[in-house]
Amino acid sequence: MQIADVRRHALSLDAVTEEPHHTYSSFRVRGKIFVTIPPEETHLHVFIGEEDREQALAMHPACVEKLFWGSKVLGLRVDLARATPAVVKALVVKAYETRVRKDAEPPRKRSAR
Repeated sequence: MQIADVRRHALSLDAVTEEPHHTYSSFRVRGKIFVTIPPEETHLHVFIGEEDREQALAMHPACVEKLFWGSKVLGLRVDLARATPAVVKALVVKAYETRVRKDAEPPRKRSAR
């Protein structure tokens, strides 16, 4: 799937914008990131929950891998050359839904230190 197709799909979702994020491009809903595009534009980073991540890893091991931030897994890295358009679109929608759902939850209380 080409980046232009990913952009078209992501921007068709309600309230989505594309904005820079350091050297990456990002798709955001109401200002919150749900997908980033690294500068080389051959992969996507999709931010989905653990259950959805594990399911995608099991179903599509040839085109997705865990996306780490240090030792923490934050999402998936999707190889656009190996993934079918249907898989890419489904993961973008899942990341969008995850972000929207998080925004609908009541704010978490921070613990006092």
